[in-house]
Amino acid sequence: MNMRKQSLIHLDGRTVTLIDSGTDDHGQYLLVEHVIIQQGAMNGPHWHPVLQEKFTVKEGRMRFVIDGRETIVEQGGCITIHPNETHQFWNVSDNRLIALHEVRPPGQHWKMFEFIHKLECEGKLNKKGVPLNPLWLGVAWKCIDGYIVGPPRIVQTVFLGGLARLAEFLGYRI
Repeated sequence: MNMRKQSLIHLDGRTVTLIDSGTDDHGQYLLVEHVIIQQGAMNGPHWHPVLQEKFTVKEGRMRFVIDGRETIVEQGGCITIHPNETHQFWNVSDNRLIALHEVRPPGQHWKMFEFIHKLECEGKLNKKGVPLNPLWLGVAWKCIDGYIVGPPRIVQTVFLGGLARLAEFLGYRI
């Protein structure tokens, strides 16, 4: 499964770099590096039924809220988010943040990073990073391998999953 190293450079200067992917003694994984220039939220609150994520802060500081518990991770520290834990994270560094992000199993996470980058570069996201077109929203939702906080899981599965199926039927591709 090893993918070739590549970087996605966003309009605001942040980068997501594919470091490694494959299988080891603990199963399949994806390892990416995030370099974030601006302070603030890096995502909205969400959860994954299967994925486990581990963040290691190489430079700067990250704030996490996991199942309502707030934690600050300093340079050299790490934190693991287990399946079904609701989480959100922020860059709270004085300067830039550099963090390694390990995802097990990788699911569609790299596709998600590539897809959101593509939509951003094409001007198809709002200021919060959400696709403007509901069909692209369905495709993006399918890539997160999880659920956003708020709408019940069944509503997301039916509505956003339905948008994803309609988008695919109409030829929308990642």
